[in-house]
Amino acid sequence: MAENRSTRSFKVMGGSRSFDVCGYVREMKETADKFALYVGCDSQNYRSYTVYATTVVFRYPSAGAHVIYRKEKVPRIEDMWTKLWGETERSVALAHMIREETGVQVAQIDLDFNTDPAYPSNRLLSASAGYIQSLGFQTGAKPGLLMAAWAADSLCH
Repeated sequence: MAENRSTRSFKVMGGSRSFDVCGYVREMKETADKFALYVGCDSQNYRSYTVYATTVVFRYPSAGAHVIYRKEKVPRIEDMWTKLWGETERSVALAHMIREETGVQVAQIDLDFNTDPAYPSNRLLSASAGYIQSLGFQTGAKPGLLMAAWAADSLCH
């Protein structure tokens, strides 16, 4: 995925100010107590476009969490595989960028895919999880606790 200014511009959930995601992570690393980072992405089709919401959750032990995100609108993607693989690509690109530019390890990439074969997203779970794990990241999938995927889902709707 080619990087440009818009892929680095994030907002705090509930806020309106934009900022560079890696600068924000570095600032939190210097000023905040211990935290774990979770990255996730979800997508939603609308009439003529697809919205991707990519999130970073800062999880503080015994002290809650907060979310930063970016939303992206692209021409509608009809094919489920392509749309969901786009979620994987965005999550991996973000986690990799954070790790390389800030030295902060992402605790987990949340996949909004289901471990139950009855759900269509299950067909991508093995490929996505394998790809992510081959790059040195941990993954989580439904029905597990997926803070970043939950936040992304909330932002898509």
